[in-house]
Amino acid sequence: MTTNPAVRTRFAPSPTGYLHIGGARTTLYSWLFARHHGGTFVLRIEDTDEVRSTAESVTAILDSISWLGLDWDEGPLDFEHEKGPCGSYYQMKRLSSYQEQTKRLLDEGKAYRCYCTREETDAARQAAKAAGQPVPEDPCRRLSDAQRRSNEAAGRKPAVRFIMPDEGETVVDDLIRGQVHFENRLAPDLVIQKTTGGPTYNFACVCDDHAMRISHVIRGDEHLSNTPAQMRIYEALGWQPPKFAHLSMILGPDGTKLSKRHGATSVTEYRDQGFLPEALRNYLALLGWSNTESRQLFAPDELVAAFDLPGCQKNPATFDPVKLAWMNGEYMRALAPADIVKRAEPFLKEAGLFPPPPGPSLERLAALEREKFKLLPDVPGRVDFFYRETELTDKARKTLAAPEAKTVLAGLTELLTAFEPFTEKPLEEAIRAFCARKSLKPGQVFHPLRAAVSGRADGPTLFLMLELLGREAVLARLRKTSAGLGPN
Repeated sequence: MTTNPAVRTRFAPSPTGYLHIGGARTTLYSWLFARHHGGTFVLRIEDTDEVRSTAESVTAILDSISWLGLDWDEGPLDFEHEKGPCGSYYQMKRLSSYQEQTKRLLDEGKAYRCYCTREETDAARQAAKAAGQPVPEDPCRRLSDAQRRSNEAAGRKPAVRFIMPDEGETVVDDLIRGQVHFENRLAPDLVIQKTTGGPTYNFACVCDDHAMRISHVIRGDEHLSNTPAQMRIYEALGWQPPKFAHLSMILGPDGTKLSKRHGATSVTEYRDQGFLPEALRNYLALLGWSNTESRQLFAPDELVAAFDLPGCQKNPATFDPVKLAWMNGEYMRALAPADIVKRAEPFLKEAGLFPPPPGPSLERLAALEREKFKLLPDVPGRVDFFYRETELTDKARKTLAAPEAKTVLAGLTELLTAFEPFTEKPLEEAIRAFCARKSLKPGQVFHPLRAAVSGRADGPTLFLMLELLGREAVLARLRKTSAGLGPN
């Protein structure tokens, strides 16, 4: 790790929905890079889409980033409060700065007012594309003052377009992809101010990245095509552009771009499914980045120390939900039992198990079943039978369908009615002796016993399970299950 206070990264989401996996990875990489270099991580809300931006989305995004454990040094604290020396970190509160720079470009002849409608512009571009021609020059680029006055008299509100070069190329020196070349003649003049007077994304992000002294812009590859125009705006305004790093695309398991058809795509969905934030964070770090040791699991400080942009890959990364679930299980098993219970509390409450009913402590059961947990909802799902009778699973029904099951349960009921002490080791010795007396294999006794008292075919150590359930519950369930099996 190095310390370079000049390193300033940012994540700048549009508050038009939830934080999705791609945005979460961008946030993480920007945060890791800043932390690795001892720099500053900035969160900025790019809310220039007046129609789709909502306060609810801002709150959801802030909550998701906080849940992932990614703290920001500057930016919104909530929908109303902010921290940092750069003024507001909401773009719609920075309108005057964009209008100032737009006026400057107009005054210097580097931009012009365009009165064309979207339909007119789209039709001209489609015609040129069909004819195999480059993007046509916007007819408003060379309007006379009289023509402009005529358009305004007709009630046409202008957008403002930035003039792109007609010849040559723009080269993006990307920290992940190397040099990427773009022909200028293929790029249309960029709208930098909408007819509403508000800025477009491509212009506002340039102004803000300069004002906030962003040194490195780390973002998804879908923004690579925007970069040449942004670099030309930097040049026109006499500003030094940041360094760019465009991350690889994320694909679903079927090789297509990750989307809803592959399942959950937002951070809140994974939180609500019971994933741990540190597991999702660890998994996202490996989704397009590799380390020299090929490690899979990292503590937070280890990840900060190991991460840097040279490890980021150009090729698309594949989102593997099976690997994510495995990784979450690894993190679950590393938690202390009390921490497992604390994190699973919402799911325990939903299942009616918090506060827990009379019976063994949740911490004791979490320790007992920890090796089988993959997601937080597994906690109530695997311990509920200690507190109440549950429906038989299909495997348990199959086990109890064995010809000897009813006889075995009747014999065990008789054995355990007055058995003392009702603890793990004596129970095991007595039940194994029962198997020998009845000339039965252990599995012929253990399996129906487990199914009868727990309702399932798998679970914790059988004899400790009996001890924790207690004599009264064990006998009641043995009798009820035996009666339900019918006559021999």
